[in-house]
Amino acid sequence: METLSKLICPVCNSPHSEVFFEMLEVPVYCNLLWGQQQAARNCPKGDIKLAFCPSCGFISNVAFDPAKLGYSQDYENSQHYSQRFLEYAQSLAAQLIDRHHLYDKDIIEIGCGKGDFLISLCELGNNRGVGFDPSYVPRVEHQQLEDKLQFIQDFYSQDYQNYQADLIVCRHTLEHIPNPADLLNPLREAIGDRLHTTVFFEVPNALDTFRHLAVWDIIYEHCCYFAPTSLSQAFSNAGFQVCNLSEAFEGQFLCLEAQPTTQASPNGGVDGVEPLRRDISAFTAKFQAKVETWMHKLAEITQAGQKAVVWGAGSKGVTFLNLLKLQDSIEYVVDLNPRKQGKYLAGMGQQIVAPEFLQDYQPDVVIVMNSIYENEIRQLTKDLGLTPELICV
Repeated sequence: METLSKLICPVCNSPHSEVFFEMLEVPVYCNLLWGQQQAARNCPKGDIKLAFCPSCGFISNVAFDPAKLGYSQDYENSQHYSQRFLEYAQSLAAQLIDRHHLYDKDIIEIGCGKGDFLISLCELGNNRGVGFDPSYVPRVEHQQLEDKLQFIQDFYSQDYQNYQADLIVCRHTLEHIPNPADLLNPLREAIGDRLHTTVFFEVPNALDTFRHLAVWDIIYEHCCYFAPTSLSQAFSNAGFQVCNLSEAFEGQFLCLEAQPTTQASPNGGVDGVEPLRRDISAFTAKFQAKVETWMHKLAEITQAGQKAVVWGAGSKGVTFLNLLKLQDSIEYVVDLNPRKQGKYLAGMGQQIVAPEFLQDYQPDVVIVMNSIYENEIRQLTKDLGLTPELICV
């Protein structure tokens, strides 16, 4: 591993981190919609150089340049068109409402996307909600909820400290911020002495990415990756007491619940750092082996004259297709999100199509980018009268 002696870990202030993995010239956006194929292929690119902090387990892209990113209404990453994901999100919302007695209460969501989860929290508990996200797009169906919901097309910041809530939710946003304290410290300051306020954060689970080789989750937009140790310590440092930290969505996500405290909290501990360090040490070799296995598999599909499509036009699909340079051998990517359909995938430029497109295309192989959706995809293809081979990456 390459050691960067002048790099300070933003979570634990350790004076050294170790670069263990590189991916160069990758799309800076995985979920930006491109209306033209050539524009998608010429999309902005950036480098990924991941460094590991041996003290707390925090992983960051030390080559990340925030100036390359600017989230807008063209950014689209909603997964709520999948029944499998919708069931998870609805179950999570119901659990939060029940556990924290959220009835006729105030809720804030930081990074609310298109507002789906916040709407669930408000409808299930008759709550009032405020969502912050520059990529939010006003929708007609939200107008009937305007007495209960407010959406602010901006990043949450100190400018909005006057907005208070009983629950503050932030899902899949913290990993987009180079220094977690840049969000957590202003958030703690905004809460002030309202010590009953609960915060709920959900992030991708670095253990799943680096231990279980979910390698297609490595994207430029994710400038940091959290294991339980580093996530817990980031919140403790910011003045929160972690109440619960668990895995969810078959281990793909980490869910943290915390409350503000006026007393110093113990840090996240180092119990899980050494096993993660061993995973990191072996990661690059295992990553290369996985890429080579897939290159061989795709060559076999091409040589057999079979047609293959990728199912999933999110970050996993973008990384998979760009790493394997599949500009020619795979023409289409399937996605359930109608706002993505007809657009083109960043980097390689495949067109994104609806499942119904497959009835005419008749693929022999469907490459499933997330195994958690395999049963759903199998049923959808069956309903379309198709019997392709499904392969999970």
